[in-house]
Amino acid sequence: MPEPWREEQRPSPEALLEAARREEGRRGRLKVFLGAAPGVGKTYEMLVTAQARRSEGMDVVVGVVETHGRKETKALLEGLEVIPRRRIPYMGHELEEMDLDAILARKPQLVLVDELAHTNAPGTRHPKRYLDVEELLSAGIDVYTTVNIQHLESLNDVVAQITRIRVRETVPDSIIDRADDIEVIDLTPDDLIRRLKEGKVYVPETAAKALDHYFSSGNLTALRELALRRTAQRVDEQLLTHMKAHAIPGPWAAGERVLVCISEDPQCAGLVRYTKRLADRLHAHWTALYIESRRSAQLSEEERDRIADTLRLAERLDGEAMTVPGGVHGIADDVIAFARENNITQIVIGKSARSRWFEILHGSVVHELVRWSGDISVHVISGSDVAQDRIDRKTVRTEKTSRPFEPVPYGVTLLTVGAALGIGKLIEPFVGAQNVDLVFMTAVVAVAVRLGLWPSLLAVVVSALSYNFFFLPPLYTLTIGDPANVAALVFFAVVAVLVSNLAARVRAQAVTAQARARTTEALYAFSRKLAGAGALDDVLWATSYQIALMLKLRVVLLLPEKGVLTVLSGYPPEDTLDEADLAAAKWAFESSRPAGRGADSLPGAKRLFLPMRTGRGTIGVIGLDSDKPGALLTPDQRRLFDALSDHAALAIERVLLVEDLDRAKLAAETDRLRQALLTSISHDLKTPLAAIFGSAGTLRDFSNALGDEAKGELLATIMDESERLNRFIANLLDMTRLEAGAVRPNLALHDVGEIVGTALQRAGKVLAQHRVEAEIAADLPMLRLDAILFEQVLFNLLDNAAKYAPEGTTVVLRAWRNRDTIRLQILDEGLGIAPNDVERIFDKFYRAQKGDQVRAGTGLGLAISRGFVEAMGGTITAGNRADHSGAVFTISLPVPIETQQMDTAA
Repeated sequence: MPEPWREEQRPSPEALLEAARREEGRRGRLKVFLGAAPGVGKTYEMLVTAQARRSEGMDVVVGVVETHGRKETKALLEGLEVIPRRRIPYMGHELEEMDLDAILARKPQLVLVDELAHTNAPGTRHPKRYLDVEELLSAGIDVYTTVNIQHLESLNDVVAQITRIRVRETVPDSIIDRADDIEVIDLTPDDLIRRLKEGKVYVPETAAKALDHYFSSGNLTALRELALRRTAQRVDEQLLTHMKAHAIPGPWAAGERVLVCISEDPQCAGLVRYTKRLADRLHAHWTALYIESRRSAQLSEEERDRIADTLRLAERLDGEAMTVPGGVHGIADDVIAFARENNITQIVIGKSARSRWFEILHGSVVHELVRWSGDISVHVISGSDVAQDRIDRKTVRTEKTSRPFEPVPYGVTLLTVGAALGIGKLIEPFVGAQNVDLVFMTAVVAVAVRLGLWPSLLAVVVSALSYNFFFLPPLYTLTIGDPANVAALVFFAVVAVLVSNLAARVRAQAVTAQARARTTEALYAFSRKLAGAGALDDVLWATSYQIALMLKLRVVLLLPEKGVLTVLSGYPPEDTLDEADLAAAKWAFESSRPAGRGADSLPGAKRLFLPMRTGRGTIGVIGLDSDKPGALLTPDQRRLFDALSDHAALAIERVLLVEDLDRAKLAAETDRLRQALLTSISHDLKTPLAAIFGSAGTLRDFSNALGDEAKGELLATIMDESERLNRFIANLLDMTRLEAGAVRPNLALHDVGEIVGTALQRAGKVLAQHRVEAEIAADLPMLRLDAILFEQVLFNLLDNAAKYAPEGTTVVLRAWRNRDTIRLQILDEGLGIAPNDVERIFDKFYRAQKGDQVRAGTGLGLAISRGFVEAMGGTITAGNRADHSGAVFTISLPVPIETQQMDTAA
């Protein structure tokens, strides 16, 4: 006997559509070299592969490749055509970016694009390099590119939690999902750390810092697992798409996928929990499947609730819940077809408790699954194993769904049969009485399709009687003279009943499908609205409005606020509850069970309160109310409410988690600032105090024994350390003013050169061991500044340069005009700024790693400088010099409009 599921084995339309979309317009192919960490050799491997393609005759060019000074990587560029990079002026420098237009004009077969997550310089066509890659692919050019796992958007928070470093440059996961090929470039942690120590990843100074932070063995192991798991996920999706596109029956057990079969049986909740445990042990994706067969319409409301709750339980346990219409072969065949189409490797189903006679008459789904499963493993779980894991029964009374008798459909049925009778009389002379029954059959089908089963059965009875009375001899009596006509009338009635039943069933299925489509569309729109809401108020308003719209009820939403359950939203807007309602709401929240109108608990309340639950527990309560007497919800509305409530609860939990994360970050930042402040007070402030105390004590105790020169040195020490202590305290006070928003710049037109001169004079002592060069353009216009604040900014930057640049080196201060902006730079000849420090160097109390020869500071000078500059309408950035080792700080200030007008008049 052939397996029924093989009869309609066809390629998946979705998979074929995806394949056609890829072929349409000859879109280029994308290959991603995915690295677990910097330095694993992504660029090297990309170049090796590109050289192999070139040797095969493919036209390969280099769009952008960063060798980072590695000789072995640079050697692989030999023989490859390199497209010259485009030079873009930016803040007094020229930045090099990939020349997208030149590549499109050259139109090679394959282009190499390194560092996919790179942010392009201002002035380029796209802000991110991955958008350049998208344009190249759209032009039909194949692309090889590299990216590290920490740059994927969905893993950004995970990587930050592991490494304690947040990566600013990210690419959307859709890039990886659309990649045709992914190659993981991997090294063991020991090998990568050895490469780092050998200077093959970073320069020695940066490598030492990286080993202490990012490149620990534990971090690298976690990043390797992330890279391998993300790649395995993409490969699994590609395998499934390939199988569907080529109609390949599964399973291909490249990875485990588990399916649990759901029915109205109370034990199915236990099956779901068992499957969750099984999937966790196997690290597998799992799905809960319900086949909607013909008997689904005959289920009681309690059984329908049980099915819906079981599917919701599967979703809460991180599974995928699916409801699939049944076919003509049976439930077992539908399950196997779904399993083979989705590459399921294991099926979980409950053991049947039905009698042997029932299985002989109706068949056994379990036996058929085991018989036809083939390579798919089937787990048959006995009821005793999961008997305790049941879902609680609903405790809210629902409205009866029985409809009152409506005479209109039956009147329309009689009119339709009367019309058929008239048509039959008209055509009888031409077709004969024997063929008139087809007219009545048409009327029966029309009534069944439009009005349903019971009107169609009435149409059958009236049509049979009319056919006998008006067309079978003897006419105008219910007597049938010819026995052959008796058989004809009986068969007509039987066929009419069967056809009407089938047509009515199709109509009922169509009506159900339309209602489900409308509900699904509304839920999808609701979920999109919730996904776009970032604030809690927006989520609550959208939830209350959607529930009120779809259920035609009044809605209030209550969430705990400072330990008190409070009304936060409602539709129509309402912000007060009476004592009975408030007591019912509190009870529903605390017990996580329904309370109030129509519930078993506190039924005297005006409203019905239902808890909103997530995996973390109850997060809020929804109150429902209506003016109509009796139960508020029908069974279908209760199931719809459950779906809306689940969507809303997840959205609220997402917003609350974000708020919790922000509070945790704020608490961590506050704790870090407190620790840094205590460090500054205990060390940085104590050091000058100790020097002052020691010098003063020496003068007091040994004044007579000291010469004038020694006394002068001690007094100079007291003065210098007092000035240093004064600066520390001033920085703390300035930062306090900035945090409180009390800085109000006294803006007026000032000459930049004069302020620079004052700052250099003030910083004379701290710069005494350095050469200072000032390169101030002669034609600088006057700027609207606060002279005192700007002088403090310059002093802090000069002081920072003096700290981190070796003695005897040069500190350069430049100022020039760039269109409507004045640029001022301070450059030193120190070791520069480590890549990890560039983003954090302006943070409060943050101090870059330094040697013992660098004098201490509070870590506030640069943070204060940024606050003062931004208060005056400017910007300040940090970076490394391109012409020499050392750091460069750039201040940009706008030229005032009145100054521009004076320049134009001149």
